[in-house]
Amino acid sequence: MDGRIPSDEPEPRVSGWAARVSLGRVFQPVASEFLLLSGATLALTVFGLVMVLSASSANDTASGVGAYDSLLRQGTFALVAVPAMFIISRFPVRFFKRIAWLALFGALGLQALVFTPMGVESGGNRNWIAIGGMNLQPSEFLKLALALWLGFTLARKHELLTSWKHLFFPTVPVAIVAIGSVLAGSDLGTAMILVLIVLAALFFAGVRLRMFIVPVLLGILAVAVLAITSPDRMRRIMSFLDTGSLACYPEDCFQPLHGVWGLAGGGIFGLGLGNSKEKYDWLPAAANDYIFAIVGEELGLIGCIVVLALFGLFAVGAFRIVRRTDDPFVRIVSGAIAVWILGQALINIGVVLRVFPVLGVPLPFMSAGGTSLISVLLAVGVLLAFARSLPVEAPVTPAREMVARR
Repeated sequence: MDGRIPSDEPEPRVSGWAARVSLGRVFQPVASEFLLLSGATLALTVFGLVMVLSASSANDTASGVGAYDSLLRQGTFALVAVPAMFIISRFPVRFFKRIAWLALFGALGLQALVFTPMGVESGGNRNWIAIGGMNLQPSEFLKLALALWLGFTLARKHELLTSWKHLFFPTVPVAIVAIGSVLAGSDLGTAMILVLIVLAALFFAGVRLRMFIVPVLLGILAVAVLAITSPDRMRRIMSFLDTGSLACYPEDCFQPLHGVWGLAGGGIFGLGLGNSKEKYDWLPAAANDYIFAIVGEELGLIGCIVVLALFGLFAVGAFRIVRRTDDPFVRIVSGAIAVWILGQALINIGVVLRVFPVLGVPLPFMSAGGTSLISVLLAVGVLLAFARSLPVEAPVTPAREMVARR
């Protein structure tokens, strides 16, 4: 007994530094959401670095560069982005509200550079810029900027979103500009992720489901038109529907089929780390969009389940923030980021499994690509900052138990 008389008044919830000392007990209030998100993120990032090394070392050596060239490049981005993630996690929520417009304008400005002489075209898409000897993909930063801006705008109009006028302006025009700037570079995969972010933000803002009917139908119509009017996209769709004919195999079906064969060849336990056969020029994007196929081939079904489980832990942490917060801005941005990362992961894995046609989106945290890794880790930093803003329950004490029983 500590000599204190129990009070009839329930003890308040406390957070922040005040939660470190309560009823004579000292404790560290670390939100479970913070631990889930940071743990899953670091595990996926390290897992990704190992798989990038395994998937790229042989081809790097054959091309005349060092066996660790891709690992060192990806590791450098990770060494920059992981500390930045934890630094961002210390920022208050009001900081992200203040920079929402600035982040959007900055990301759109970077995206506009794609159409200048700095722009780089690859694989039929013009969605990169060359800076300092490196190729950066501005649309990756546009995903985070759009999520922050949508959260800020929709949260301010939280009570007015039952009106079409307030829902439409400025959300729809700005979203069209952002998505259109990516589609102008022929990057349909990234544009679809941006559409997911917009729809998720509207959903978590509390927009009535009946108001989604028109945007969803328009989105489906737009995707259909873009697919029909592009011979390259139509060829990809037809190859997706092809079961593997001899005419399709040498071109559009080559990589998708080898991705499936790699997964099948791994069995339950895999061929062993580093023992992939498909990575020897059978999978041109082995370290990028098809890294999940290498995971399945080398680590088998067990390795794939581990990856899915880590994404599952990430989903639990992210959606717990959505459920527990009282701030509409935090709820909208957290939901949009979670749908972005998890939706992109599902699309990437679906492409490898041939559930979807080839869309060219990387597997978050794991695929080789510095811009993608940095943008995703910065987004997780925002989620961690939101997790730190959640109220922390005071520890259960004899006095609290006595009050609860009354």
